[in-house]
Amino acid sequence: MKLQEYHAKRLLLAQGLPVSDFAVADNLTDARSAAARFLDAGAGKIVIKAQVLVGGRGKAGGVKLAATAEEAAALAAQILGMDIKGTTVRRVLIAPAADITAEYYLACVLDRSSRRVLFMASAEGGVEIEVVAAERPDAIQYMHAHPLLGLLDYQARALAFKVGLGGQLREFVTIAQGLYATMMANDADLVEINPLGVVRTTAADGSTSAHLECIDAKITIDDSGLPRHPELEQMRDLAEEDPVDIAAREQGLSFIKLEGNIGCMVNGAGLAMTTMDLIKRAGGEPANFLDVGGGAKADKVAAAMRLILADPNVRSILVNIFGGIARGDEVARGLVEARRMQERHVPMVVRIVGTNADIAAQILAQSGDPDLQTASSLDEAVQKAVAVAGAARAGAAA
Repeated sequence: MKLQEYHAKRLLLAQGLPVSDFAVADNLTDARSAAARFLDAGAGKIVIKAQVLVGGRGKAGGVKLAATAEEAAALAAQILGMDIKGTTVRRVLIAPAADITAEYYLACVLDRSSRRVLFMASAEGGVEIEVVAAERPDAIQYMHAHPLLGLLDYQARALAFKVGLGGQLREFVTIAQGLYATMMANDADLVEINPLGVVRTTAADGSTSAHLECIDAKITIDDSGLPRHPELEQMRDLAEEDPVDIAAREQGLSFIKLEGNIGCMVNGAGLAMTTMDLIKRAGGEPANFLDVGGGAKADKVAAAMRLILADPNVRSILVNIFGGIARGDEVARGLVEARRMQERHVPMVVRIVGTNADIAAQILAQSGDPDLQTASSLDEAVQKAVAVAGAARAGAAA
């Protein structure tokens, strides 16, 4: 689950990290009053930032500076309702503009290959880290945290020196360890600050000083950990999620949309991955990963069918069920019922083995569906699904 910037900053604040004051507005009145409050408190300028779960806000015109409250309201009017990479802006973040003298990148991410938390830091902040990694990989420094003790002091200090932040050593150590604390406290799999800014402040006597500040933040939460954090679930922005993903979550289905044309309905993540691999080996392209679970019932099967058919690219459907906890006859009834109710008919190949597989075969044979084929083995089912999808694609092209 991705969090909007303002939610991410609140989680950083909860761990004591340096984040400047901010407000969130979804209308011009609130934007104007927030800007006026910051200007009255001594801010020189105000920044208005679109709150969307995609990158490139600045390039799209979603980040602007204002010198007065009225100007801030006028700019907020331009940003609210703006389309950024297919996402409509519904909220803006209002904050005092920081006097940034240098920008850095700092993040910690769950590294599944090493089963540790990986820290990444770079002196090239404020830009997309993917671009830096592709064009200047040496500009990124890496450090694995201790698996039990977290990011140790000496590790954080070493990372600071590698990116040239020796002058703000203590601040950097505090922030880096704060990122780790934020990740652990919220079951996050990514906590990112980009940029981590060196901000200049001017005192009343005219003297200046510099400190580190979390200018922008991105956090993604491991969905598997959300049952432990009901307060984080409330931060989910449904307006920016794919309706198919929302429907899958509500039905308790593990669903990931892909770019192929063969819809997959399988029970068990391992079996689903194997099915997708075999489709690729046979020359086909899976349209999705879909695990209906070990105890798939008829209603869940019908819901899975609707998710698959929501993708207009699907030319055939491959159902691969191993009846253990799931009963084959229950799955077969769900498939037949779903086929009767669906608005778009797509050829389907079904392979059901295990519990009540013989009854399932009878149910499917008696369905009278001319576009439904069965297979006794997975290899046979894959070959049939790939052939049907290829024929359908060729027919559409003709």
